[in-house]
Order: sequence, then C-alpha cells, then structure tokens
Amino acid sequence: MRTFGAVHQALREHAGLSREEFGDLVRFSKHTVASVELGRRMPDAVYVDRAEGVTGNTGALRKALPTVVRQPGLATWFRKWARLEATAITLYTYECRLIPGLLQTEAYARTLFTNQLPPLDDEQIEAQWVARAERQQLLRERPNTAFGFILEEHLFRRRTGGVDVTWELIDHVLEIAELRNVEIQIMPTVQETHAGLDGPVQLLETPDNQRFAYCEGQESGQFIADPKVVSMLQMRYARMRSQALTLRDSTSLLQRMRGDL
Repeated sequence: MRTFGAVHQALREHAGLSREEFGDLVRFSKHTVASVELGRRMPDAVYVDRAEGVTGNTGALRKALPTVVRQPGLATWFRKWARLEATAITLYTYECRLIPGLLQTEAYARTLFTNQLPPLDDEQIEAQWVARAERQQLLRERPNTAFGFILEEHLFRRRTGGVDVTWELIDHVLEIAELRNVEIQIMPTVQETHAGLDGPVQLLETPDNQRFAYCEGQESGQFIADPKVVSMLQMRYARMRSQALTLRDSTSLLQRMRGDL
C-alpha cells in the first residue's frame, strides 16, 4: 500500500493540488487522502475512479488497485468490507462472540491468533496483527465518521487471555469510548428482550450515502447490499441501542468489571 500511496502522492503533486484541494475534488476528506498516501488505508473503487479523473486518467491508480486489495492479514471474504470501512461516514457494529477488531488490544488479538485452528505460524500472526492495527487507526484518523459499538457484557466477563489481558482491554475500551466520534454500549447479560439474537452484524454508510451490511461466521462473511435486508438490519440495530445500557451506564459497568478482576 505504501507504493500505491507514493504513486498517488506524486500524481497529486504533479497536478499542483494540496491534500485538502484534492480531497474536495474527489469528495473525500483530506484525512482520507493522507491515509491513502501514507499507506494506511485501502482506497475503494469509487475513490480510485475519482482520483483518476483528477490526475489526468493515466490509468496508473486503477491498474495498481488490484495489488493493494491483496493485503496480507485480511481474510479474503473481508477485504471488500474493509475497503468500504476505510471511507465510511458511519460504521455500527454489534458483536456477541468476541471484542471487535477495531477495539482489540495487541495482547487480546494475539491471544485469538495464537489459539486459532488450524494453527498460524509466527509470520501469519504478525501479518494479522499489523493489518488489524492499521484498521484501528480509523477511529482516530476519521473524526468525522460516527462509530457505534454494542458489545455483550459476557465478552469481558469471559477473561479471554487472562486477567491482565482483560484489564488492559477494558482500559483500552474505556479510552476509546472517550473519543467524540465513538459510542460504546454494553448489552447486559440479563436482558429479557434482545433484537440481536440472530447474531453479529456490521452496518455502514458510504460518502455517497449508500448503505451496506456485513455478517461474519466461521470461515465466511456475507456482504449484504439488498436495501430491504439492510433496512431490516438497521431496524434491529436501532432496537438494540434502546435495549443496551446507556453510554454512561456502559462506562460505569466496564469500570466495575475492571475493579472486580
């Protein structure tokens, strides 16, 4: 991705444009432009098409895109979603199996990688962590993107990796929850009505105001573009927001769980 970013920057500078000016023309923020040029973000096809138009339609960026999307450390079925995730204006996640990748600490993530079956070698584990750490920069580098997370209480109570790993994880989640563009809610274990019993889901909105959903299972992921299905999943997520603890109560619960370790 760094090579792609360097080519992108050279073409932009040749056109005599600042990152902010370029961002205005392609209708993406200057932060996204910077992230692409620094090799931190995978551009999607819409971004590349617009960038080609601004830089003279040389074809260089379009031809280089296939090499960027083959990023090691990301599952094949997840890569399309990851490209959209990198430029989304809203991104909402409900998770009942494990802490979402965007919120994981290195110790927590490496615990998951180490216990994966079939086993991963050291190089594969490292590639997966690097890819995950790069994705996590979205939270801080896209301050105008709204991130929402609904997490089941038992994800913390399970103590994946042990007490020290869980302690660090809760501290990290509490820190992320302080960001102005991030909302984290906890779904309590005792909950008589629950709109998310069909499983985890991710929802996003693109800069063009298109809405998509993604549901992941074992060794597979389902990308959902059908507006009717996406609308139904959005209704379920909205209901879960009302069923989960408030932001303040979620923070209080996390602090209590940390104290109980």
